[in-house]
Amino acid sequence: MEELAITVTIADRPYKLRIERKQEELVRSAAKSIEEQMKHYATHFEYKDKQDLLAMVALQFTTSNIEKEHELNFMNQEMLKKLLEIDAVLSKKV
Repeated sequence: MEELAITVTIADRPYKLRIERKQEELVRSAAKSIEEQMKHYATHFEYKDKQDLLAMVALQFTTSNIEKEHELNFMNQEMLKKLLEIDAVLSKKV
């Protein structure tokens, strides 16, 4: 694993990170997405400071992540059911 030192800026603060080279694009994209969502919230809602914006972005991303996890778990369960049904049909044919 080759590590890389990068700096990303979130809420006007630079953060120095050491990451695997293969994660650079993902980490930079995540930081950019946070900044874009903060700008969106800043233009659409009142806020006292950037902490409020960060909290809303964190809530939005975490909610989305949990929703995706639930969808993935549901799909995995449905796929397992279907595979078991196929296995049962194939077992009867043999």
